[in-house]
Amino acid sequence: MLTKYSASNTIIFPDPEKADHDGLLAVGGDLSVNTLINAYSHGIFPWYSEGSPILWWCPDPRLVLFPEKLKTSKSLRQIINQKKYSVKIDTCFREVIENCASMNRKNQEGTWITDEMKESYILLHNEGYAHSVETFYNDKLIGGLYGVSLGKVFFGESMFFKMTDASKVALYYLVERLKILKFHFIDAQQSTQHMKTMGAEEISRKKFIKMLTVALKVSAKDKNGISFEN
Repeated sequence: MLTKYSASNTIIFPDPEKADHDGLLAVGGDLSVNTLINAYSHGIFPWYSEGSPILWWCPDPRLVLFPEKLKTSKSLRQIINQKKYSVKIDTCFREVIENCASMNRKNQEGTWITDEMKESYILLHNEGYAHSVETFYNDKLIGGLYGVSLGKVFFGESMFFKMTDASKVALYYLVERLKILKFHFIDAQQSTQHMKTMGAEEISRKKFIKMLTVALKVSAKDKNGISFEN
């Protein structure tokens, strides 16, 4: 039976294994910093459309990227080696999430990054949990990604690009930094061919939760944990 919450409820999420066939676990509640941290700590994330109640998901299988298994194409390597783009972190989080929300995506109408989602993740960023990696060309933002960092896991949320491979460059530099910091994996959430071509793989929800539990045994909050020098 699907768990439902009102906005005033203190949310105690059910066992992720109780999610339905599509991975939907609960409905309602809020997007406060505490609620979001609680959700991610249990492998649960929000995903819904404007006008819909908040929907909480924990799909099976789960798509993850182990940093050491990142695949880069020849063309991407050339862009990186040529230093065509510059990369920064956490310098324009709002602009990154707004660009992600406004991107037209194949086979998708509208966006799941609602105004409520944007403001909630900006608050999460201000508290040191959410981060953006930004790609620039001639000092102009042309790509990037954002996500949530807890323990030794980076939970990827969305990415965008306005020039060839700009989002992939951001992912490459993120992965390189996560290797140094010995992060266990990147949670890519739901299966996409794009992420699979870059080395992401599907694992069972049960295995994902076990890996998450291990990865969260370290400090859950490190404001500067994924920063890197250009």
